[in-house]
Amino acid sequence: MFKSAIEEIEDKIISWRRDFHQHPELSFQESRTSKVIAAFMKECGLKVYKQKNGFGIIGDLVGAEKGRKIAFRADMDAVPIQEETDLPYASKHSGVMHACGHDGHMASLMGAIKILSSMKDKIKGTIRFIFQPAEEVTPGGAKGLIEEGVLRGVDAIYGVHLWSEYAIGTFYTTFGPMMAASDKFKIIIHGKGGHGAMPHKTIDPILIASHVVMATQHVISRYIDPIESGVISFGKLHSGTAFNVIADKAELEGTVRSFSPEVRDFLQQQLEHTALNIGQLYGAQIDVLYERGYPAVVNHEKEAQLALQAAENVFGKDAIGIMPPNMAGEDFAYYLEKVPGAFCFIGAGDTRKIVYPHHHPKFEIDERALKLATEWFCQMAYQYVF
Repeated sequence: MFKSAIEEIEDKIISWRRDFHQHPELSFQESRTSKVIAAFMKECGLKVYKQKNGFGIIGDLVGAEKGRKIAFRADMDAVPIQEETDLPYASKHSGVMHACGHDGHMASLMGAIKILSSMKDKIKGTIRFIFQPAEEVTPGGAKGLIEEGVLRGVDAIYGVHLWSEYAIGTFYTTFGPMMAASDKFKIIIHGKGGHGAMPHKTIDPILIASHVVMATQHVISRYIDPIESGVISFGKLHSGTAFNVIADKAELEGTVRSFSPEVRDFLQQQLEHTALNIGQLYGAQIDVLYERGYPAVVNHEKEAQLALQAAENVFGKDAIGIMPPNMAGEDFAYYLEKVPGAFCFIGAGDTRKIVYPHHHPKFEIDERALKLATEWFCQMAYQYVF
């Protein structure tokens, strides 16, 4: 139904994506991006609303008749990475890159706006298009938009992520938990420094840090039901300034991932309990700073099933599937806590060349995925408001 019309504007969708890619903006700094999108939506005849306390842009396509309201969300922010792709449309901003596909999310949703706005007289209801800032960093942009009422009257919400690990022309979602709650922590160990040749006169924070790392892994392997899922990973360990000096302080940083609220609470408690008790055992003072990030992304079954039905029309029955949950985080979770909906992955991995992972300096998507994402948005809208 939409395929031929989308093919006619495919080059335009790609050009939008490349423009965003050349002009990436970090979280909570999406000034140019939001202005470009707002101007485009006004040209398409949408009612446009600007976020009061941020750079979020919302456009409503109000149909000829009253009916349900469906919302689509695209994230706008880039990440602090120096691009190494050598593409003709590579980032013009040093140290900032669209290395996660958000440029494609925006462009494909703009394609849907272009197509659907030309069919306004056939729409029974409202389609809300949410362009959200700051998905990449906590507290994220979703919470602010929700607080300002972006979900008021919305019957269902959907979002997609172009995913380089899935081949072009594929579509995946799942029922229930899909992506994990993502928390972070910092553990500061205050020891007693001294000469490396006389460790008995010190309280070695590196030794204590090692015990903390090892002991917390037992929390996962011995205290969490194997049927449940949880991760405690350490990404940073900093201590010392010289090879023969025992430092007086060590700092550990890491992340905790989980799906159920009960496991999330338990992991936080056990991480803090384990670290503090090891500090007491070795005579060191330990401070644990724990910050809760996004909750788990939990799809609603009915809405996920509708997403698969739309995907079958776009990708074909053999190219869609149920994906296993993964431990990445997404602030789309906040929307799904408030209204029914689903988050979905669209394959954007280019089988013709090496595929680099998300957040890699050489990350790139197969731009053929853009028109497929646009068509899926249109199909979802058709199921709800046509």
